[in-house]
Amino acid sequence: MSARLWRRRPAYSGRWEAARLSPVVLTVLIAALAFSTPREIAVSRLLPAAPALAAAMWPVVPTMLLGSFCLVLMIVLSFFYTDLGTQYTAAAIVAVTLAAAYGSHVRLQREETLFQVRLVADAAQTVLLRPLPSRIEDVEIESLYLAAQEQARIGGDFFEAIGTPHGVRLLIGDVRGKGLSAVGAASAVISCFREAAYDEPDLQGIVHRLETTVTRHSDAFPVHDQPEHFATALLAEISHGGGHLRLLNCGHPPPLIARYGKVRVLEPTVPSPPLNLAALIGDRYWVDMVDFAPGDQLLLYTDGVSEARDHAGQFFPLSDWMGRQGQEQPRELLDQLHRDLLQHCGGRLGDDIAALALRCSGAQDRRAAGAEG
Repeated sequence: MSARLWRRRPAYSGRWEAARLSPVVLTVLIAALAFSTPREIAVSRLLPAAPALAAAMWPVVPTMLLGSFCLVLMIVLSFFYTDLGTQYTAAAIVAVTLAAAYGSHVRLQREETLFQVRLVADAAQTVLLRPLPSRIEDVEIESLYLAAQEQARIGGDFFEAIGTPHGVRLLIGDVRGKGLSAVGAASAVISCFREAAYDEPDLQGIVHRLETTVTRHSDAFPVHDQPEHFATALLAEISHGGGHLRLLNCGHPPPLIARYGKVRVLEPTVPSPPLNLAALIGDRYWVDMVDFAPGDQLLLYTDGVSEARDHAGQFFPLSDWMGRQGQEQPRELLDQLHRDLLQHCGGRLGDDIAALALRCSGAQDRRAAGAEG
């Protein structure tokens, strides 16, 4: 098991590989000082620290071998320097090595368990945020998901894009809260959308079904630290062949559309309530329609993008940033957004981030793609 776990270490291991050599470095340093310093200093009594350090990063057998080497080293030192208290230091090395070996065994078991949990989390994320097709009809689509926590796999941000008989339909949203409760609510919303997007003739029908789903999920799985689940969501529908974009915004950050270098913030004409809040503030849902012509770029995102802050507390200037971008493909646009967000935040995100970038290709782009093929 230990060898497998070492191979599973991620490729960031430049610093990790150097750190794994530290028990050896410590042993060599103590040995050199023990032979070069006066007997009264008794640096050799620090030898038990080497196997103790090894237990934090080495498997069981190498840890015990290092402890055995330290024991032999102590015995060799006793031939050169008498009255070092060799028997006490040797006993300490043996005791620490045995304890370190046990600690290494427990650590490896926990790493194995954590590895299996992460496999399950990766599988859950694949189901929750499955890879989107790069093109649906005349629409190019790319997605971006960044977790605020480095080791996180899934969260409350969600998105989906589906080609339906009614056009290309999209969903992006953010469940209030964090942890498994938010993941469960997000999963319920996405599952409902995947069914309703095919069945419902309009966006209002979809959002009513999403509202019902979140309400039922909140009743079935109450959360102790909040009165109820609710989620912001943005529904979009691109008509067959492009030309028009319908938007239904349920308390979500407004999308951006770029046309000939000019950026427009698509604020809703009439705000619609977030999911599971219709009973409190009304269930009126308003659909806006805008032009979506070939070459237009559309950016849907969660509040982790627009509310990303730098060290001075300034928000990420998303609209200005969008205006500075050229006619990049959706993947290039999101890759640049990823880099600029991390640079703005100093490499550390404060919230989960999800984004969808879309570009209407149109018949002209299809002919160009066919000519290249």
